[in-house]
Amino acid sequence: MLKIKILVLILALCALLSGCGSLHWGQVQVNDGTGEVWITPEKNVPVSTFSSDQFSLDENGEPVFTGTGYTVMKGVDVSYYQGDIDWKAVRADGVEFAFIRCGYRGYSEGAVNEDEKFAANIKGALEAGIKVGVYFFSQAVTVQEAQEEAQFTLKQIAGYGVTLPVVFDWERIDSADEARTNDLASETLTACALKFCQTVKAAGYEPGVYFYTNTGYYGYQLAQLTDYVFWLSEPGDSPDFYYAHSIWQYSFKGTVDGISGSTDLDMYFTPVKSA
Repeated sequence: MLKIKILVLILALCALLSGCGSLHWGQVQVNDGTGEVWITPEKNVPVSTFSSDQFSLDENGEPVFTGTGYTVMKGVDVSYYQGDIDWKAVRADGVEFAFIRCGYRGYSEGAVNEDEKFAANIKGALEAGIKVGVYFFSQAVTVQEAQEEAQFTLKQIAGYGVTLPVVFDWERIDSADEARTNDLASETLTACALKFCQTVKAAGYEPGVYFYTNTGYYGYQLAQLTDYVFWLSEPGDSPDFYYAHSIWQYSFKGTVDGISGSTDLDMYFTPVKSA
């Protein structure tokens, strides 16, 4: 009888402390872009070391990394929508790198197109002394289409000094009921990203994958993509994505000299090598 009473007390204590039989045992609480939720972390995916106390806001209200362990570059990502850009003015305003859209696939008809400002943007950025990476806006629904997009991208950047990652930017078109990518399975999306990155890597470039918080948690199987650079889109004062990432898109509404209107702003984190 005494043993039974002791067991009951132990079980009751465990329930109170949420240590035994917890609904969230083995999970972590994250913000998935819609609010706080519990997820089961993917195995073998490095965890982010960033925390909010490593960032502060400057006089313009923009986040600044104040932590240690990384060197940080400030950058922009641009496309046709930014119009004509004065890249020398952009560089003079402290921008060190740019990701430039080289092309896109239509979300309804599925055709591959060149970004109309790509040539002018990449030439202007490089001539201004800005480090350049590129991205392709994907709407691939098969690995064959993803390979086609990678090959198109490689053709576009041939001859240019692209030293930063070549990025697969696949996004869901929530505002379009007719988008051909609606309801694409996570397994297929991950396979598309893999094919794009493998094709890019085989050509001698560093591949990367861009994603919003929600797509990072629910769209991709990130454990299959850890060989590639992760570029997180999460506007705010500091990144709180659970998994490690090298690039953070922190604003969609930034202002930079040389660019009319608003533009996306980014930070590129490079680990400091220990002596």
